[in-house]
Amino acid sequence: MHSRRDFLSGAATGTAGVLFTGCDLVNARHAHAQPVQRREVVVNGRRVKTVDIHSHCAFPEANALMGLKVNPESLVMSAERIQQMDAQGIDVEALSINPFWYKADRDVAEKLIKLQNEKLAELCAAQPDRFVAFATVAMQHPDLAVQQLEEGVKKLGLRGMSVGTAVGDDELANPKFHPIWAKAEELGILVFMHPIAAREFERRLRGNGGLVNVIGNPLDTTIALSHMIFEGTLDRYPGLKICASHGGGYLPSYAARSDAGCVTFPDRCTAVQLKKKPTEYLRQLYYDTIMFTPEAMRHLIAEVGASQLLLGTDYPFPWEKKAVDYILNQSALSDAERAGMLGDTAAKLLGIKA
Repeated sequence: MHSRRDFLSGAATGTAGVLFTGCDLVNARHAHAQPVQRREVVVNGRRVKTVDIHSHCAFPEANALMGLKVNPESLVMSAERIQQMDAQGIDVEALSINPFWYKADRDVAEKLIKLQNEKLAELCAAQPDRFVAFATVAMQHPDLAVQQLEEGVKKLGLRGMSVGTAVGDDELANPKFHPIWAKAEELGILVFMHPIAAREFERRLRGNGGLVNVIGNPLDTTIALSHMIFEGTLDRYPGLKICASHGGGYLPSYAARSDAGCVTFPDRCTAVQLKKKPTEYLRQLYYDTIMFTPEAMRHLIAEVGASQLLLGTDYPFPWEKKAVDYILNQSALSDAERAGMLGDTAAKLLGIKA
């Protein structure tokens, strides 16, 4: 859970490529790191392949195209990542990159996304049993984004698409993005949605506590999802598969107010005629499990169903180091539900072989 500024700072000072993990190729800083015993996750006697749906990386060459550098350095892949995955019991990470390119002009965006997606594909090819990745696209140029998504999935073998919660001043529900959602629905891929810290929050959330991140990020997701519901985007593309980060923000915790709003003030819900109650759309979305307490996870399960939750850690940011244990310790879950949250559901969505 982090803002764009957690990823990027200053002018680019170098263009060192991503470092692929492997037995014969390790980051010099970690060359002498001690091996870690790989934790195997078992549910009722069955070994479960765990899949982390929320894991980040970055490529210095791509950032440099916009005069930015990777920050923190832990976003650049190293052998240490595999060790930490092994320690936490994470078999596969689904890699995403938070968008920093939504202001880029068409030429820069085209070069950046091509480089970035090719790097993602190369990384995954180097460690196919440990990594899959979401394609990145230039949402600010919808026709180009459609091409990039199709190429990323069909040519490069990327498993889905990552998006921010807004594109400049435009909400994701804006009709200009309909061609992108149509292509994502056609391809049947998962869309991973991550907040990018709306600049409107800067004034109210400045000060102690890192509130732009702590409060602003989940609020950003709440706003984006609410627009997609109320503007009819999810009705228009019923097959669209979206995974909302950070447990969907605040929306699942207070979604009944959305239903009540259309009853109390019906004139405010007439511009678009929804096919269902607002809360019913929540059960067709997916959510990561970055919620910090067993009770928060229990509540989200009660609201949307265990089938919609996917294990997430937010690596390399140390928000959640007990993601596997929170799921294993949810006593009300069946074995099938527990295994689904740990990895079975994500494996189906991302085409990961057992």
